[in-house]
Amino acid sequence: MFLPVIFLLFLQLPTPSSSLQFLYNSFPTTTAPNLTLTNDSRLQPPVIRLTNDSNQFSLGRAFYPSQIPFKPSNNSTNITTSFSTQFVFSILPDDSTSPGFGLAFVLSASTSPPNALAGQYFGLFSSATTSSVAPLIAIEFDTGRNPEFNDPDLNHVGIDLNNVISEVTQTAGYYNPNSTFVPVAMRNGQNIHVWIEFDGPRNEINVTIGPAGMARPYRTMLSYMNPLIANYSAAEMFIGFSASKTQWVEAQRVLAWSFSNEGVAARDINTTGLPVFVLESSGSSSLSNGAIVGIAIGCVMGVVVVLFLAYWFWWKRRREVEEDKIEDWEMEFWPHRYSYEDLSVATKGFSNEELLGSGGFGKVYRGVLVNNTEVAVKCVNHDSKQGLREFMAEISSMGRLQHKNLVQMRGWCRKGNEMMLVYDYMPNSSLNKWIFDKPKKLMSWEERKRVLADVAEGLHYLHNGWDQVVVHRDIKSSNVLLDSDMRGRLGDFGLAKLYTHGSVPNTTRVVGTLGYLAPEVATLAAPTEATDVYSFGVVVLEVACGRRPIETAVESEEEEVLIDWVRQKYMEGKLSEAADKRIKGEYELEEMESVLKLGLSCCHPDPLRRPTMGEVVAILIGEHATMEPKDVLSELTPLPNIVDRVEGGEYEEQEKVTKPQEQYLESEAELASASKFLLTSSQELVHCPSLFTMTDMVCSSMLELEVRLNGCHWNLEMHGTFRNITLVGVYFNPEIKV
Repeated sequence: MFLPVIFLLFLQLPTPSSSLQFLYNSFPTTTAPNLTLTNDSRLQPPVIRLTNDSNQFSLGRAFYPSQIPFKPSNNSTNITTSFSTQFVFSILPDDSTSPGFGLAFVLSASTSPPNALAGQYFGLFSSATTSSVAPLIAIEFDTGRNPEFNDPDLNHVGIDLNNVISEVTQTAGYYNPNSTFVPVAMRNGQNIHVWIEFDGPRNEINVTIGPAGMARPYRTMLSYMNPLIANYSAAEMFIGFSASKTQWVEAQRVLAWSFSNEGVAARDINTTGLPVFVLESSGSSSLSNGAIVGIAIGCVMGVVVVLFLAYWFWWKRRREVEEDKIEDWEMEFWPHRYSYEDLSVATKGFSNEELLGSGGFGKVYRGVLVNNTEVAVKCVNHDSKQGLREFMAEISSMGRLQHKNLVQMRGWCRKGNEMMLVYDYMPNSSLNKWIFDKPKKLMSWEERKRVLADVAEGLHYLHNGWDQVVVHRDIKSSNVLLDSDMRGRLGDFGLAKLYTHGSVPNTTRVVGTLGYLAPEVATLAAPTEATDVYSFGVVVLEVACGRRPIETAVESEEEEVLIDWVRQKYMEGKLSEAADKRIKGEYELEEMESVLKLGLSCCHPDPLRRPTMGEVVAILIGEHATMEPKDVLSELTPLPNIVDRVEGGEYEEQEKVTKPQEQYLESEAELASASKFLLTSSQELVHCPSLFTMTDMVCSSMLELEVRLNGCHWNLEMHGTFRNITLVGVYFNPEIKV
């Protein structure tokens, strides 16, 4: 149960999950990963070399330093954890005629399997007939043929379960788009790209390979399913690589590695720029005169063809050079660039049937990549409403942020003026659709609480968990996306603002969404963590009340601001009446009132009195259940009963509260005249002639300003402005001297 909303002095962050996701696009000296390298394996920037280059027996292993959860310790159902991995390797012998050995991707309970032998045993097994002592699963990339192991040839891939004799093998290669099998030589130094998916519930391993730089083949090369595969694993397993050799030198190298067990595919490796290792020719042969003549004729014809093609490509490139120009920031902000063709295929040519929605940035499409990963593709145009600056901000922010409650950006693409961002696909759409769009299944109270806690954790990470402060500036229910487990993830960083911890952001642009803007944004235009907290408070009230931030009142058919409506219920002692009646009976009264008070405290008019997101997280997850409660609304001043509506030059007077020497302006013209000079919080006289004619500003809570009129100071109380309707009360303040 939720406690009453409280201010907290300390914050204990939630325990991180056991999920793992990483990407090593290379292994340079300056950013060498903390991998466990054993025996003869070593770092040779920018690659890992698994064996030595001597004429001696050698074996080496490279493991991720921490074990990953693989199955429950009391696993009686043989259900294991799914994972996805990619890596690029190269195998180069000194002599192509010498025996081959290969390497293996390994899941092992130990980083040093006992009694493991070198040579054809991959540094993992002790003999052909004895299983490994440690639980072990290996995918071998074998470049030697050992008949005693039932090897089919000198160039194959196999799946091993505690035994060097493979359960299943397949000649190395891939299937082209015509379903024709194309062999791939693994022992000539070329870079080989490998994709491995393990489906835990199905106990199925799928392996796909291809030359590095080629798009992933659509068809899997090797697939193996075994219901008893869990018997060959432990509760926790190390992941990594192992290789061995005898007296012949064979350089087994790992160039890049990506891994994920978070239920999504491993992030794609950028194969451009990887080093290339080539097998040198062992000799040369002389050419006959006929061959020389043929080569000469071929060269002449080749020159003609090349000149023609060069002219054609020059003409074509001249037309596209502006469209395909890569700007400096494009490679700076994000390492992985998708091709336009890949995204076009993924979205079926950006067809309307894959359209998920559109907004200020442009359109968003659902897509399926060649590895069957579902993604969301956001298309942006330079001339769109928010433009290139916000697009760059989203790349800069999202490309470097990593948190389970943020929508993960996988890469980008640009074609001409059109740019595309590629995200993880969220199958359950956005939070607002589950609250307001009459879904088939109403979102339960427990699901709503969990989503609020998820978003709070993500926002707390933005404010405190990174080396810079990230102010989102557009927190709203439509930017809260739901994954397949109905967990909330915060997305759309197009308006994000980054600044150093402890500094003050410098901006004069008022940005955000109507109904979610904090009152100080409308006057100071400076985004802070507190303005995000305010917007989050609006989302809390939306979720708890089942109402939009601004709705038309049924009785008066006038615009009604959610925050003012809930606050009025609170002052009347009827706060529980603000709860969403559709979920009545799913919550306890005290719990609902706690959430409503949390929303109101986040929307406090004074940004200094709002809780931090760290305090909000601790409240939502109930970490401080034993602390003495303190009402965060204790200093919230109730709204005065005087509300004068000035619209179209007409003055309508409602119930008034007498104040010393109070007077009321009789027209909108007088009000506008009175507000030409405003004293800001810095006591600086500011000229503001059009304060009450702004049509895109909402101040949904009380804001007190001082105005100067006819040599006297007046107090101006703004209870809210919306479009051309202004709610104000003006009275003379004799305590302020001119």
